[in-house]
Amino acid sequence: MNIKTTYSAVLMMSVVALLVTSMPVYASEMDDRIELSARKSHVFKTYLNGDDIKIQSKNGAVTLTGTVSEESHKLLAHETVASLPGVKSVDNRLELKGTPPAENSDAWIGAKVKATLSFHQSVNASKTEVDVKDGIVTLRGEAATQARKELATEYAKDVEGVKDVNNEMTVSMPSETTKTTMGEDIDDASTTAQVKISLLYHRSTSALNTKVETNKGVVTLYGKAKNAAEKGLATKLANDINGVKSVTNRMTVE
Repeated sequence: MNIKTTYSAVLMMSVVALLVTSMPVYASEMDDRIELSARKSHVFKTYLNGDDIKIQSKNGAVTLTGTVSEESHKLLAHETVASLPGVKSVDNRLELKGTPPAENSDAWIGAKVKATLSFHQSVNASKTEVDVKDGIVTLRGEAATQARKELATEYAKDVEGVKDVNNEMTVSMPSETTKTTMGEDIDDASTTAQVKISLLYHRSTSALNTKVETNKGVVTLYGKAKNAAEKGLATKLANDINGVKSVTNRMTVE
């Protein structure tokens, strides 16, 4: 073996060794970035800040452990993390504190209505009280305009299990403290998660097999709709979610 061949072989071995040793470092940095991004996301800081959630990522495979106060929080955490760059899979081991409400019970319906209203820009969820009795929802609180009061009724009525809605909200002039988050910069993973769950919780769109992608607040919907009205409703609902700047609907009509 001549000197040139020996040098080339040594150089190649050095490059391979460098790649092998650098891969774990890169993977570790990526995992740290995933965990940090989840913690800093709008969803974790706004909706899940009172929950005890531990996030562990290993080579892009994320495991969620701990407890949450509501069933919707478990799904919200899952969808947010799954939408982060670099995440390959999510093992959701989160548990609900206490006994979960029975399906279609008043507590179960109320939790879904509250979650749905909280995602929409046109509804001031912090000033909206939700009561449920025998499947009939009563809304109390403040709405910035009559149109937004009517939207709250429309959104609540379309939640699975709701039989009817009594809207006793008062209409007040919008102020600096009652403005919605329209136009606010919210991370794409949080926006994607909110859109997905909103479409799932709304009775009219719950059966849609919709793929959601978000890029700098611009949401793109993929999937199939039964008709043009269903496709249009998906656009309308997605367009009113916190953090959404615009919606491109590429769903096909069957």
